[in-house]
Amino acid sequence: MAKRDYYEVLEVQRGASADEIKKAYRKAALKYHPDKNPGDKSAEEKFKEAAEAYDVLSNPDKRARYDQFGHEGMSGAGGFGGSGGGAGGFGGGFTMEDIFSNFGDIFGGHFGGGFSGGGFNSGGGHNRVNRGSDLRIKVKLTLKEIVNGTTKKLKINKQIACDQCGGTGAKDKDSYATCTTCNGSGYVTQVVNTFFGRTQTSQPCPTCHGEGKIITTPCSKCHGEGVVRGEEVIEIKIPAGVGEGMQLSVSGKGNAARHGGVNGDLLVLIEEEPDKDLVRDGNDLIYNLNITFPQAALGASVEVPTVDAKAKIKIEPGTQAGKVLRLRGKGVPDVNGYGRGDLLVVVNIHVPASVNASEKQLLEKLAENDHFKKAEQSRDMNIFDRMRSFFR
Repeated sequence: MAKRDYYEVLEVQRGASADEIKKAYRKAALKYHPDKNPGDKSAEEKFKEAAEAYDVLSNPDKRARYDQFGHEGMSGAGGFGGSGGGAGGFGGGFTMEDIFSNFGDIFGGHFGGGFSGGGFNSGGGHNRVNRGSDLRIKVKLTLKEIVNGTTKKLKINKQIACDQCGGTGAKDKDSYATCTTCNGSGYVTQVVNTFFGRTQTSQPCPTCHGEGKIITTPCSKCHGEGVVRGEEVIEIKIPAGVGEGMQLSVSGKGNAARHGGVNGDLLVLIEEEPDKDLVRDGNDLIYNLNITFPQAALGASVEVPTVDAKAKIKIEPGTQAGKVLRLRGKGVPDVNGYGRGDLLVVVNIHVPASVNASEKQLLEKLAENDHFKKAEQSRDMNIFDRMRSFFR
């Protein structure tokens, strides 16, 4: 079954404010909560669906990516998009534990963990997995690299796992002790009274931070952190058609996590280098072609630059300034694979800044000919009229 639009899921307009989205999610979460719908699989799926929609629409970067690319833009490694949240977002395969761990922001901290009534006790016995932070870098691309796609090898300075302790932060395997606060579970549990009734909640242990154990003898190199500063050469494949401000996500290439765990993501922000000849307009390219008056009047064959080579085009006799010639398929590929833009050649007629005596006599003689007298404005569209007419 195809995914429903996130705005439709939360029953809000596309221009809804952050408060409106938050209120809509709260309403849906209360309606489909497992404690209110025990054993109802349909309600559970709608509960998850609402959480996934809120995860995206409540994050400005993810929301912008979703608005531009839809569900396709929310893919993981190599996908486009938004910075905030990185791979820590739901993205479609999340669990009830993921959802409940984010309830604090919506319901004021009353729902941090498992829900006894619904049978989703996320806290008991599950040690927390550390996750490294995301890294953001900027990559400048030429127009040719954007049109054809490219692969970049970059040396990234970041947090890497300590090679002495293997990222654990401990001197050796015997340098641990069970956390006495949570007795090794990684979580502390309490029962609170809410409008759902008595509800059991679990929070990461404040002593061991959810790991269930503490280090008794730390590694001498990383001092118990499990990570050190280092460098890594990372190969980044950039697809054709990316644009200024787009962001790629390379899964697992961000900072290493403390005491082992999951690496963060590398977020690659695209910057375009201006081209000396061609101007990008969406997936189209624009080239301003200067020709002489004789070429415009008599016609000519001229060369124009494309991204990869030169192309010959024919200037018809009587070509007017401002005429736009279209070379189909010579523009930028669509990043989602929906065809390719065109190269638009805008014709300009070059007028010499000065002429010599013999040239002046020729021009004056031509000016006396009725054929070269100025046409009335109403019969001859100016350059702006032509451009408007071309794009209608």
